[in-house]
Amino acid sequence: MPFKIEDISSVKKTLHIEISQEEVVQELDEAYNQLKKSAKVKGFRPGKVPRTVLERMFKKDVHADVSSRLIQNSFFDAIKQTELKIVGNPELDPPELAADSAYKFEATVEISPDIDDIDFKGLKLERTLYAPGDDEVDAQLKALQKGMAQHEKVAEDRPAQEDDFVLIDLEGLHAGEPVPEFAKTENFSLQIGKAVVSEDFDKQITGMKTGESKNFTVNFDKDFPNEKLAGLDVAFEVVLNEIRQEILPPINDALAKKAGPYKTLDELKTVILDNIKQGYDKRTEQELNEQIFKELLVRTSFDVPDAMVEMELQGIVEEAERSFGYRNTSLEEMGLSKETISEKYRDTAVSQVKRHLILGKIIDQEKLSVDDEEVENGLKEMSENFNQPLEGIKQFYDQNKDKLELFKHTLLEKKAIKLILDSGSVKDVKPDQQAKTKSKS
Repeated sequence: MPFKIEDISSVKKTLHIEISQEEVVQELDEAYNQLKKSAKVKGFRPGKVPRTVLERMFKKDVHADVSSRLIQNSFFDAIKQTELKIVGNPELDPPELAADSAYKFEATVEISPDIDDIDFKGLKLERTLYAPGDDEVDAQLKALQKGMAQHEKVAEDRPAQEDDFVLIDLEGLHAGEPVPEFAKTENFSLQIGKAVVSEDFDKQITGMKTGESKNFTVNFDKDFPNEKLAGLDVAFEVVLNEIRQEILPPINDALAKKAGPYKTLDELKTVILDNIKQGYDKRTEQELNEQIFKELLVRTSFDVPDAMVEMELQGIVEEAERSFGYRNTSLEEMGLSKETISEKYRDTAVSQVKRHLILGKIIDQEKLSVDDEEVENGLKEMSENFNQPLEGIKQFYDQNKDKLELFKHTLLEKKAIKLILDSGSVKDVKPDQQAKTKSKS
């Protein structure tokens, strides 16, 4: 089967494939012979329908089936001969099949880039040693205190003020028509000053008293985050039903006991401090990784297939959907779409793909592997991090072998990063030293 490869770029190729007329005729004959055995045509006994009748009645379907089979078989045969590392799906625009000529079609494919060996040794890196302070522990205690706050109805007859929680009835109209985001709602709760609707809305309800009603218009800027409201003038009708104030509990042993399995405030502070340290350790690791890839991208250059970028973007969009789902909302409700997220995070996706390709190259280049013990330890670490039973995690991966292979590759990437760190020099610096270094550079 003759075919030619046309280079569109280093990661994009077009295969020009030709299937001989003899093979086309042979496939058509086989297809009509099979059809003849099963076709039910009025006036003919089973198996006795003439080929001319079958062609008149079923030609379009037969040719579509045959061309699809020819394309699939010849395409995979060509890929096997070339050993191209295809990523994504091929782009095909197949012509109609004819029995009196060879069948020619084109398939445009993207391939994984061919990356030269990477010189990853001798990197000079800085590891920032972040140290949590008492102010950070205090900030988390205050956040916990706020989360346990009680909202009590204001007994005195006073107007609503900043930081008050209010219950309101509201409805918003634009050009006399209801605005879906502000459909008529009773006892809607918000805190003044948090711009739940907008800053202008908060200013309008500040000073209102219980039982008071008010009509006012809010102009939403053209760059307002919710695209459905951007540029709209919304006329609101608001009734203030109740004013509540926040009562904060004291930060003491009693608060610690309510927060979890802690007997004293000092015990809670220790846990908070450990969590902050873990967060800083992760930040340090991420910053080291950023330095590594910044340096390695200078040392190597390659094109990135669009198909791999699109797959990475799909993962980013799905993660955003899950994140909003946990908060009982959606992309649409936040004025976002898959298209806007894809556009915003395309550069991030390209960077992520490059990182995976670089690490994959180093894994192959250094012939890295993980044994059963390393996989077991990795699963144990996952069990501890997510506080899930180890046996349940093992069962999941036993039933999803593709996920297990992905997990193993993640372990290999970590191994590659450790190899890079071990073969370079890492200087420990304090946060203020790092800032000075950056300002000089």
